[in-house]
This record gives sequence, structure tokens and C-alpha cells, in this order.
Amino acid sequence: MEIIGVRYLTGEVLRFLSEESGMAFISGPRQVGKTTLARHLLAAAGAESQYFNWDVESHRKAIIHYPEDFWRGLSERRAAGKTRIVLDEIHKFPRWKRFLKGLYDAQSEDLEVIVTGSGRLDIYQRGGDSLFGRYQLYHLHPFTVGEMLSEERTTVRPPQQFWQELESTQGSKQAERCLQEIETLTGFPEPLFSSSEARLRCWRLAHERLVLREDLRDLTRIREIGLVETLVSLLPERVGSPLSVNALREDLGVNFLTVQGWLEALERLYYLFKIRPYSGRLARTLRREEKVYLYDFTGISQPGARFENLVAVHLHKLCQAWTDWGFGVYSLHYVRDREKREVDFLIAENQQPYALVEAKVAAAEPNPHIRYFAERLKAKHAVQVVREPQRFKHTFISNRITMTPASEFLSLI
Repeated sequence: MEIIGVRYLTGEVLRFLSEESGMAFISGPRQVGKTTLARHLLAAAGAESQYFNWDVESHRKAIIHYPEDFWRGLSERRAAGKTRIVLDEIHKFPRWKRFLKGLYDAQSEDLEVIVTGSGRLDIYQRGGDSLFGRYQLYHLHPFTVGEMLSEERTTVRPPQQFWQELESTQGSKQAERCLQEIETLTGFPEPLFSSSEARLRCWRLAHERLVLREDLRDLTRIREIGLVETLVSLLPERVGSPLSVNALREDLGVNFLTVQGWLEALERLYYLFKIRPYSGRLARTLRREEKVYLYDFTGISQPGARFENLVAVHLHKLCQAWTDWGFGVYSLHYVRDREKREVDFLIAENQQPYALVEAKVAAAEPNPHIRYFAERLKAKHAVQVVREPQRFKHTFISNRITMTPASEFLSLI
């Protein structure tokens, strides 16, 4: 479907391939639309046949036997200039880094290489040769409110433009409708565009099975799949709070390092993402306990935690996109002290406080905690995002704290 094939990464990846020498890596969760995007990028170059999937036996054999020339046999025609190819799930090849390095070094004058995968593609110095300097990594996230609203899917605004537009944005019924759809059906294309909660339930089971019973088995040495499934079932009720690995260890009857390893594996497979507490120079802040959020948040029953997770998914995309586009190094954190004052999110720019973001289901005025940390951290921006605004309809600023309806804030992401 063309509406799904054009994504917010499309223009940037095409720019990179035309202007820079290197491979474009696209990673992200299972079923987020990487293959559809990749095929769209091939079609744009008239190279539809140049799609290679490591999970397809004939493709796998061709890559192994002819590592430098496998792509020539399927070429329908040799166009002027470079040939664009896609390598999907190539990270499952045990020697994938060495293979890509050799392919790039031998054929970079003839090829534009796009690599996609549902595992982390940015761990490039663990055995084998480094790919450093040979690729640009892009992260594909589920659909966000802003991407659904944009016909061209171009939603990545430079940071300064983002904050300027937030001050003047006006909500719309369409933005509210898109937010409701994502709240109900997730941002993953298949359930989202099916508009069916029944389809969502079927998809969720299949998605979890793919990650836990295929990817986890293929890409890790973990064999206690049943216990990992139990771990996954315990996570929704822990979203929004600092995660106690010790408590999970006791529930599962395994040791601390085992649970920690399982969580890291699920993060590498894009089932979840973690954010760390930000301390900086603040005294008496939490420094170790991470928070966990799910890319598919529809299984979270508690409304506050579910909304916080939805905002987290949007901010996670924003930080990675700003970093991928080269605007700076942005990372997502939270801040909490030992007196239990907390702000849900802190965006750091080059490890310095940049924007505080508090997510509230309902509110009429800023939470005192965001005022407290805004004064001490001196972040450039402080925003409270409210799902059900009380006594206000549009974005306004109150004593340097921006109060904004969720539909308006998320429409920019």
C-alpha cells in the first residue's frame, strides 16, 4: 500500500543515497514497515528485483556463494549509474559485518546498499571488522500522530522549528482522531490501518510469537523462552515506574544477571526500550533504576501508564530522528529524586538538559515537580502534555511552563 510505503524516513534516505557515499541502515521493530519502505525505495530506482532477504533460502545461498556478485544475477537491466539493492535481515548472517564491509569496499562504486533489520544494527565492534564510516543508521518507528497527519510523511522538524510551531499550533479534529486511533490500535501499520480491534488482538499474539519464538531463538542463546514470555507478561504493569530487576528476579526465580540479559535482548530486538534517570549535578537523584516502555502499548490497562508510554514512543522517535538527521546527539531520560519528585521525561542535548516533558491524563495547571526541576536544571524548554485538558483548549505558557493538549504536541512528531 503506497500510503504505508512512504514514511518519514523516505526523503532523508534518498538524500543520503544520492549525496553521500555509504550504506543506509534502517532498523526498527518487527512489522513496523521496514520491508514495505525498502521496496518503495527500490521501486523509486526501478530496481524492484534487487531485494534480498536472508530468510529466503535462494537469496541466502546466493549471498554465501557469491558475496560480491550475488546481485548481478537478478538484475533485470543495468541502469546508468549505481544499482540500488536491499539486504533484509542480513544481521542474522553470523559474519554479516565482515560480509558488508567486503561488499562495500569492493562494490561501492556500483552499488547503493540499503540494509534493514529488526535487530540492532548499530553494534559494530563486537568481533569481526568495524563498519565505522561505511554507513548511516536510521531508526524506523511506528506511526505517530504527526506522521499520520502529514500527507508526505515529512514530520522531522529541526529542533528550533519544532518549538516555534508548538507555540502557535492549533489543534484539529483530525489530530484528535489520529491520536484516538493510535491509542486504540498502536502505531504499527497492520493493526492501525485495519481499523479493527479484533485484528489488533490477533496481530499482537502473532507479533509476540515472532519476536519471542523466532527472533529471540535465532539471534540469542536464550533457551528459556517460557520464562521470557512470563517476563514479558509482567512488564505492562511496571510501565511508568523505575524498574526493579530484583523484584522481577524473585517473581521469575532466576538470578539478577539473567533477567538483565533478557531485558537487554528484548531491547536489541526492539520489543521494548529503556530510559535511564538523568542526574547531572543534581543531588539526591536516582542514578541507576531504568524505566521500561513498550513499542506496542495497547496491552497496558492502567490509563496513566498507557498514556505515558504513548508519549514515550513519540519522544523516543523524536530524539532518534533528530540524532539521525544530524541536528545533534539527543537522548531520552527521566528525572526523579529521593523525595519522589519526578518528571516523566527529560530530553538531553549532548548530555545537557534540553527539554522537560511531563505527561498527564488530565490537568488544568503545571505539576509542581516540573517547575521544581525546570528551575534547577535550567532546561531550554519545559512542557506538560495533557490528554484531557481542564479549563484550556490550546497551547499556552504559564510562568515559562508550556501547557499543551496531547493532540497539539503529538501532531508535531
